[in-house]
Amino acid sequence: MPTTIAHAVALLNQAAPLHLAEDWDNVGLLLGDPGERLRGILVCLTLTADVAEEAIARGDNLIVTHHPLPFRPLDRITTETHTGTLLWKLARAGVAIYSAHTAFDSASNGANDHLASALGLTDVAVLDPAATSSAGGTGRIGCAAATLGELAERARVSLRATSVRATESAARPAGRVAVACGSGGSLLEMALAVGCDTLVTGEASFHDCLKAQSAGVAVLLIGHFASERSSLDGLAERLAAEIGVPVTASQIERDPLQPV
Repeated sequence: MPTTIAHAVALLNQAAPLHLAEDWDNVGLLLGDPGERLRGILVCLTLTADVAEEAIARGDNLIVTHHPLPFRPLDRITTETHTGTLLWKLARAGVAIYSAHTAFDSASNGANDHLASALGLTDVAVLDPAATSSAGGTGRIGCAAATLGELAERARVSLRATSVRATESAARPAGRVAVACGSGGSLLEMALAVGCDTLVTGEASFHDCLKAQSAGVAVLLIGHFASERSSLDGLAERLAAEIGVPVTASQIERDPLQPV
């Protein structure tokens, strides 16, 4: 019996149960026919025009993208918009789209667990104090016998972070560390509630950084791309081990923000 897109969807739902996704998110199979025979899977952080061409050139007919496309509801799909152009091209090529996004962020062995591991945190637990499920939850918190500067270096080496910024001195002990991949400034209150000393995230607003400083919490910003991208290499490996078609993490996507 041929492997179908539905088989891949089932495996992805096991790796990142969709009930873990935030209410505002758009997750699951977003484009395509679940009954279609699966030829290959391309895993990426963001579905750009270049990534779409990469999948089509490889002959893959499922793109697993961390950031959903579409994300917001659409009232039309035409080539007059960037999103419409991508969706139209992929639909015509018979390429399906799946996103787990915040479900994968929160899943056991998902993006936040990967981030905590890459930073060398110990005694890691779910950040959300209301979370009771062993299957995952929002953010992570753990301990680091390291300074902010040492955490920054771990991010550069393990996550290929090209631009790391901090609100405090590199010599400051990191202590109890909360991590939130992507745009994690909104989790500051949650981190404060569990007594963290440091918040490590991809990006946070200027005002969130000021608020953290006033509360005595250090913020380490490692870049949105770096905080999430390498966890998708692991997801691609997990899918490849469980499904009988080629699975590859994108070889061409790069952080759109580069140091100058």
